Amino acid sequence: MSRILAVSGVKNSGKTTYIEQLLAYLGKRGMKTAVIKHDGHEFEADVPGTDSWKYRKAGAYGCAVYSGSKFMAIREWPQENPQALMALFPDADLILLEGFKYSGYPKIELVRSEISHEPVCPRETVRAYVTDICEKLPWMEAGIPVYRFEQIQEVAEELLIKKES
Repeated sequence: MSRILAVSGVKNSGKTTYIEQLLAYLGKRGMKTAVIKHDGHEFEADVPGTDSWKYRKAGAYGCAVYSGSKFMAIREWPQENPQALMALFPDADLILLEGFKYSGYPKIELVRSEISHEPVCPRETVRAYVTDICEKLPWMEAGIPVYRFEQIQEVAEELLIKKES
């Protein structure tokens, strides 16, 4: 079973950019990492005009496209079940979830000063805060580690790699 960690925070707190930086570092360390992102809006999962898009528009509830090295599957799925998606990555060392701020998953919460000065995730699920706030605020002294955004290596080593050993 893969380990699971959410990267959470309010909208525009930098979750995608932070995950990209974590992925780059973890990849250099040889970790196989997958990402599951929750999108609160409906999105077009396929490129309009492609054959798979045409099949779905013609009535297929799902379609898969594959080559010698990868596949992409798209299907209608009227449910919120991240556990089912996690099963798509059985060989991952780590699955990062983007979002999931109110979930029970362990998480890194990003608190960016331009957006907010207070965390929003349930405190008992937070393994670390990442922030650019310099002054000490009460939530920073709750025994949960606090890192700066540029401390990718430290976060990865302390929360993701060291625990694997």
